[in-house]
Amino acid sequence: MQLKILQRTPQKLKLEIEGEKHTILNLLESTLLEDENVEFAGYYVPHPLFPNSILLIQTKGGKKPEEALIEALEKMRQKGKALSQEMEKAFKDWEKKKENA
Repeated sequence: MQLKILQRTPQKLKLEIEGEKHTILNLLESTLLEDENVEFAGYYVPHPLFPNSILLIQTKGGKKPEEALIEALEKMRQKGKALSQEMEKAFKDWEKKKENA
């Protein structure tokens, strides 16, 4: 995955992300929008035959868009870790129930 900054102002960031489409970017967009200092977050795929997407972030309240992006990525990582732990627990519980049946 490669990132290219297309536009950068104190409150706006526009990135081209190579090799990513809806799967990660949809989750990233929704996570960014959970931040009260993110005024706008969205992405689009300019052409379905090319693997690049454009991510747009606009912030307010003095928060830099790259700060919002890094925080959202960390939040996604933590959610993934929590999901992984819950899945492991569920499978262990299922195995125990299966053994006791």
